[in-house]
Amino acid sequence: MQFIDQVKIEVQAGKGGDGIVAFRREKYVPAGGPAGGNGGRGGSIILKAVNRLQTLLDFKYARHFQAEDGKRGGPNNCTGASGKDLILEVPCGTMVYDLETDELIVDLVDNEQTFVIAKGGKGGLGNKHFLSNSNRAPEYALPGLEGDYRQLRLELKLLAEVGIIGLPNAGKSTLISALSSARPKIADYPFTTLVPNLGVVRKPTGDGTVFADIPGLIEGASLGIGLGHDFLRHIERTRVLLHLVDINSDDPLHDYNIIQNELQAYDKGLGDRPQIIGLNKIDTLDDSRQNEIIEEFKTVTKDPIFLISAVTQKGCDRLLQAIWDQLDSLHQPGNK
Repeated sequence: MQFIDQVKIEVQAGKGGDGIVAFRREKYVPAGGPAGGNGGRGGSIILKAVNRLQTLLDFKYARHFQAEDGKRGGPNNCTGASGKDLILEVPCGTMVYDLETDELIVDLVDNEQTFVIAKGGKGGLGNKHFLSNSNRAPEYALPGLEGDYRQLRLELKLLAEVGIIGLPNAGKSTLISALSSARPKIADYPFTTLVPNLGVVRKPTGDGTVFADIPGLIEGASLGIGLGHDFLRHIERTRVLLHLVDINSDDPLHDYNIIQNELQAYDKGLGDRPQIIGLNKIDTLDDSRQNEIIEEFKTVTKDPIFLISAVTQKGCDRLLQAIWDQLDSLHQPGNK
């Protein structure tokens, strides 16, 4: 499945049906009055967030959406049928912008949340509506009104409480596959992961927490270098960042600082987001070297540091417990 997180679309709500001019023609009623019915309302276009979707792929090829027009009124004061509303399903986390003004219209976060993005036109009035003491036989009606037309930009920001960040080959995909049922592509070369991966990790209580593996962060990602610039937006909603560092690299602390600098440069408050550091691949180094690296990290950060191996899952239980504790703390009243 392709991962599409930005699309441009056009939506056109339905036109209201026209009102009509008609008069009563009944036996034994010599002076039948006006009886032209109103037109039906045009169909609206409604956006609906659903949690079973994780990409905007459905909008890659179909860019123009038109709701049904309302039907014209009928004789004998019959109102025309309303046009059917068109419901467009989008992933939870979809932000909808006006393409011309770049104004945020709505942020669809909750499952089953709906928003009328283009309202159908009102039906026109039939001549029955214009009956008055001074005009007993009106011979005119009104046309239906046009529905709303809008050009939109849809931008998806994944909904995950924990974002896994780090340089390519830090072991992010391996960890999310070990902790959840997600099965991302894994290999020993950079940029194996080309799209964000979501995985649900179960707490001891049985509740599920969504983890997102954010790919492609390298030096200069905040400036558009590499893949990371396209995906940094996906950690804007996360509450906790799990920063994985390959302890077997030439300079783990330098790798850590690269990502920290990119978070600060991207802004959006990411540099101040609570972090937990996972020094990964401890199965490749002896204990003395591991302790040296921990001491180096303690000179630059006060964030909790854990030694783990995503492959063998050593240390992952303690890491997860720290994440649960951090999330519980953030969920306390008064914390955002």
